[in-house]
Amino acid sequence: MSLRIEAVSKVLGGRTIVDSLDLEVETGQLASLLGPSGCGKTTTLRMIGGFLRPDAGQVLIDGQDVTAIAPERRPTAMVFQNYALWPHMTVFKNIAFGLKLRRMPRDEIRSRVEDVLRTVNLLHHIDSHPGQISGGEQQRVALARALVLEPKVLLLDEPLSNLDAKLRERVRDDIREIQQRVGITTVLVTHDQDEALSISDKVAVMTGGRIDQYDPPSTIYRAPRTRFVADFVGTMNLLRATVHDDHVATGDVKIPVRGAALGVEGEWDVGVRPEDVRVSPSEGAPAQVARVIPRGHYTELVLMLGEQRLRAFVGPGSGDDLPEGATAHIEISRALLYREGLLHQA
Repeated sequence: MSLRIEAVSKVLGGRTIVDSLDLEVETGQLASLLGPSGCGKTTTLRMIGGFLRPDAGQVLIDGQDVTAIAPERRPTAMVFQNYALWPHMTVFKNIAFGLKLRRMPRDEIRSRVEDVLRTVNLLHHIDSHPGQISGGEQQRVALARALVLEPKVLLLDEPLSNLDAKLRERVRDDIREIQQRVGITTVLVTHDQDEALSISDKVAVMTGGRIDQYDPPSTIYRAPRTRFVADFVGTMNLLRATVHDDHVATGDVKIPVRGAALGVEGEWDVGVRPEDVRVSPSEGAPAQVARVIPRGHYTELVLMLGEQRLRAFVGPGSGDDLPEGATAHIEISRALLYREGLLHQA
């Protein structure tokens, strides 16, 4: 493992922000810390970088305990949320600053800065000032300033939060492409689930200073291990229902479950992704269409099952032409069962 965190805890202002947290990141992987505000993800990142010292536990990089080592002496580099570029310095001087502090020869500094600017596709802006380039280019300069130090672990603190939606998507892909090409171990902090799921090798979903689940994005989405992860990542219908072998019942409505039998019975929290709801004019359980929301390449239906709400994502010819107030008929193709907040493992 390139990075290992063992039982790390931190109390700030009398409140436990990170609570006995464990995390391992393999060499060359990109791991995201994902969670709501206040869950401890940025505090964890700052402890990895040495900007905060844990009250308990250890931070190890390539097997070396770096818990007590100052940030400037750690084999890490941080890209901050606001980029932290000096506006009076050129791109070259911003990137070269850390190398000058290490008293490197001038020719070597020039060579390394030019190399890293080629990596991030910004060599043509070597003499520009931050105010003369776009927000996305400024983000890549901040990334280059970190990469030029040749760290073993790159730390990204919500690096895309200051960009508009379209630019965020492009710079996100740039970061992933550069990270994979350089092969650097990276930890990304974000509250944006799309960001985490689209560029990470593994995602750690945090709540209350702990990691609820740490898995590849596909596992996080398809098999969320706790009710919190199910509700936080993606869109999830969570119904309180009685489970039977081939259907779930909420009130007087019995919803057929196609495919494999559920295998258990009783009261459960039933998780259903909107894309796993099948809508037809006549087959399945009746539900009233409360809202029809066009989403471009698909349509979102908000359906009422008595007092409970169910969202369905449907494509052309699959119930997208149902008007509000109409009766739709639904089936479920896949359901997840939760009890006491934990996923039932069949």
